[in-house]
Amino acid sequence: MRTQVAIIGAGPAGLMLSHLLYLQGIESVVLERRSRDAICATIRAGVLEQGTVDLMSDAGLGGRMRREGFRHEGTVLRVGGVDRRIDFVELTGGRAVMVYAQHEVIKDLVDARLASGGDLRFEVANVSLHDLASSRPFVRYGGYSGELQTVQADFIVGCDGTHGVSRAAIAPQALQTVEHRYPYGWLGMLCKAPPSSDELIYALGDDGFALVSTRSLQVQRMYLQCDPRDQPEDWSDDRIWSTLRARLATRDGWQPKEGVIFDKTVIGMRSSVTEPMRHGRLFLAGDAAHVVPPTGAKGLNLAMSDVRLLSRALIRFYRQHGEDLLDAYSATALRRVWRAQRFSWWMTSLLHRAPGADAFERKLQDAELDYLTRSRAACTALAENYVGLPVGPLWD
Repeated sequence: MRTQVAIIGAGPAGLMLSHLLYLQGIESVVLERRSRDAICATIRAGVLEQGTVDLMSDAGLGGRMRREGFRHEGTVLRVGGVDRRIDFVELTGGRAVMVYAQHEVIKDLVDARLASGGDLRFEVANVSLHDLASSRPFVRYGGYSGELQTVQADFIVGCDGTHGVSRAAIAPQALQTVEHRYPYGWLGMLCKAPPSSDELIYALGDDGFALVSTRSLQVQRMYLQCDPRDQPEDWSDDRIWSTLRARLATRDGWQPKEGVIFDKTVIGMRSSVTEPMRHGRLFLAGDAAHVVPPTGAKGLNLAMSDVRLLSRALIRFYRQHGEDLLDAYSATALRRVWRAQRFSWWMTSLLHRAPGADAFERKLQDAELDYLTRSRAACTALAENYVGLPVGPLWD
């Protein structure tokens, strides 16, 4: 079969790109190795920047997000048991974030694409990309029956993550990948409990970091700094709660709401960027090109920024036969990617206790935190980056 754009991966980036192209009358096919149930059940972070919230709304997908999501107009930094609230709305001229889990975003996108007759193909296998340097690239894949299928396209977009086939289809010498691994990880857990706070709490205790978040009125998400080599079974429920209570302790006796823990995962912390984000008629978006540590909540938002840019570039190509935005895509996307990497690295380094840090390094960290909590200019910089740097219009 033939389509205009073949999209590899049915995560937020691939599904949103397919939906944006559909709204402008451009055909696409989305190929995904997992089942529909699997992608809709993958629980990951869900702090949406203002630009992502606007994108969801502009694309006609914001109804359930506005009803069920949690608008956060600020966040709390807790250092040494003392809170400093960063007021996003006041510091950024009205911008905020929305806490709405990634799997809920995926559900909304899948429902919208299927309702409009979108071509989503789940549980495909043996995907391979061909003739990327030509004007007629194509994708081959097989179902579990083993029969090979071919999709010819004008363009292929790889939204299939770090270990997907898209980036691997490019010769290694044509790419440059830089990576930084952090000496700490996060233990993330889900528990059945009411919200502990109206806003996210980023806390730094003597022995490390903790984060209080929320998923719904009944389910809470919390994280704590751990050794990246830890396994979930190393952390009993009692150990988790005692560590969280210690790191989140305040001078007025505040305590997190506790409940039954039903999920534990250990997340390694790394930053990675692969460039360029284009090779012939193949474009990379989201985790296929870049990974950020979760501290700054940039992963999903960068993916959405990528496909916003790419959708505009493809629309320009099909409407006006112009390739200028396609040619500029990689450089334009990477400018935002590196700004997000800088912010994520800074926030991660600021809020974690580095193993082996000497007294001088510890004092510098304390001094920077003291400056941040006392300086309006520093708080404004944090707020501007957290809610998301400005983005261009969705469409001309």
